[in-house]
Amino acid sequence: MSGLKWLYIGKRLLLLIPTVWGCATLTFFLLKLTPGDPAVQALGPKASRQALAALRESWGLNDPLWRQYLRFLGDLCTGNLGTSYSAKAPVSELIATRLPVTLIIMVLAAVFAVLIALPLSVWVATSGSRVVTEFVRVLNAVAQGWPTFFLGAILLQIFAIQLGWFPIGSVSGGVDIAALVLPSFAVAVSIAPIIIRSLTQSLQDSVNSEYVNFGRAKGLSSHAVLFDYALRNGSISAVSVLGIQVGFLVGGTLVVENVFAVPGLGQLLMDSVMKRDLPVVQTLTVVFGIIVVLVYLITDLVYGALDPRAAKRG
Repeated sequence: MSGLKWLYIGKRLLLLIPTVWGCATLTFFLLKLTPGDPAVQALGPKASRQALAALRESWGLNDPLWRQYLRFLGDLCTGNLGTSYSAKAPVSELIATRLPVTLIIMVLAAVFAVLIALPLSVWVATSGSRVVTEFVRVLNAVAQGWPTFFLGAILLQIFAIQLGWFPIGSVSGGVDIAALVLPSFAVAVSIAPIIIRSLTQSLQDSVNSEYVNFGRAKGLSSHAVLFDYALRNGSISAVSVLGIQVGFLVGGTLVVENVFAVPGLGQLLMDSVMKRDLPVVQTLTVVFGIIVVLVYLITDLVYGALDPRAAKRG
């Protein structure tokens, strides 16, 4: 790997610092503004005043806000993520056990989105049929009009509950990969339409470009022209669009985990918010920020591999 490429990666990794700090700071102060007392959530409304006061003191909730904030940033920098108020377990352990599930859903969703978008885009770009174009356009509109949780609920009801083709949530104390197929597909459907539009436009531009006409003039087959010329160049913008969709990818994953009762970070976040489990919520927000930046980095690297000029511009 060239020095220019390492510089490109280093500049992107530096984005982690302001991103993590911004997520951490915003989450900290927003949680402080929300109503409710973590001590009451932990001990219950019938707890004595003495017990509540002792718990607030032990958690440092009586300290000035600026001191709590600096302590939070210091713990974050040293990797001391604290202990969950509700689960009474280290936050790092709670996240470590659930993070793989969320990452699997995100990866599967991205793969499914590409598998949905690629054949439809090629079909539209190569058919030259107005009927095909309108059919895919309507399909896109319908897919985008369905909220992820609504589509997830439909898939859950039909394929998991009624037909029993897929398991739901936890299976024998763990997570069956088959239980993640429907949640991943629901997320994929929500991001596929934008990829289809971008890839279709890029393929249409590529099919009519000079280098593709040059390939035809060399006597290459339609298959070779499509896959060796048009698709390779058309995929550049599709990769960029897929990277831009990472926010929707993360958000959709958090939603479907709760719909399908999948024990991932989304379900953990929802439970922690309801219980005002501040250490877990604060840490999860930072984790999601890191995931987003890393996905952007991976997208940049793939984009740079397809178009080396991107690294030089970066």
